[in-house]
Amino acid sequence: MRKQPKARTTKSKSRQDNFYDVEAKAKQKIEDTNLQLDMKMTRLGGKIIEAIKVYKSYGDLVVLKGFDYTFSKGERIGIVGKNGVGKSTFLQILQGLTAPDSGKINVGDTIVFGHFSQEGLTYKKDMRVIEYLKTFAEQFPLASGGTLSAAQFLELFLFTPDKQYTYLSALSGGEKKRLQLLTILFKNPNFLILDEPTNDLDLPTLAVLEQFLIDFAGCVLLVSHDRYFMDKLVDHLFIFEGDGVIRDYPGNYTQFRILEKSKQNYASLSSDITTKVEHELKPMAPAAATSPVKDLVIDNAPKKVAEKMPYKEKLELEQLNKSMPALEIKKATLTDELNNTTGDYNAITALSAQLASVTAELEAAELRWLELSEKL
Repeated sequence: MRKQPKARTTKSKSRQDNFYDVEAKAKQKIEDTNLQLDMKMTRLGGKIIEAIKVYKSYGDLVVLKGFDYTFSKGERIGIVGKNGVGKSTFLQILQGLTAPDSGKINVGDTIVFGHFSQEGLTYKKDMRVIEYLKTFAEQFPLASGGTLSAAQFLELFLFTPDKQYTYLSALSGGEKKRLQLLTILFKNPNFLILDEPTNDLDLPTLAVLEQFLIDFAGCVLLVSHDRYFMDKLVDHLFIFEGDGVIRDYPGNYTQFRILEKSKQNYASLSSDITTKVEHELKPMAPAAATSPVKDLVIDNAPKKVAEKMPYKEKLELEQLNKSMPALEIKKATLTDELNNTTGDYNAITALSAQLASVTAELEAAELRWLELSEKL
């Protein structure tokens, strides 16, 4: 569902309806519980984290190249980039677990990190779930002044009383991930670093985690390929572009993906047109001479003189270069909204009409762009 299928076939519509039914039941189960996670977070001071000209490399792999950034209170940042560009190393450096080659990471005195990594649950000896959680703390402090016991905290994260006495070795992969997550939250951090937290988590646990993070007043650094999860929780993105370059993008993951897609489409279209224009303007090689008459015809062929493009048309071409990517984004956004609208006939009709209008406008712009490009 979170991949948002493009086709709105009867089969996919049925699956969507089934998903929403299951989701509603799962959330209702969570809402029915009397437990509330109103955490008493460790107070954040004026200084959070300051990165100053940070460099880090492993041989030819450049992770950071002069990274500068000052984190603010309550900031929520998504981290995006291909595998192997150094996202995990970056997270380690921020926490002081890995030293940079040069530069400084100044961490505020009040910062308490909570790091959910992909390494999974680690324990030296097998024990029951509730015994394991109590090795971190017996109680979880609440903002109201009260506390949650280890058993209550486990129940909030869907470990039933009988499940709390299960041995760690007998837990499923998803249950181990869930326990790993809640042991981190049980430490009451104010700076959460979450590296692919949604992997292997079931729907009810995701709902609990999502609500927890929405209410969380501290800082969040989130690495995730889950577009839906990322969009609901982050304010802006760190884009790891490779070779140590990190770009700060002021938007959510969906907006970034739409922009990148429109850039790719535009670049592809531009490349195709450039190739076509070059082919059209490339002078033909003379054919092998077979008679004096042919040579005479070729030698005396009139040469095409390129006309100078009027200023008005040059201005129009520049405007098209700016408006076409915006139309691509608008089209993709409307398509996304249409794919996610179910049951409301009026909303679907309105979105369909808007999408048809934008598509027609984009096609007209592309045709005009082709015409002007060939003139140029």
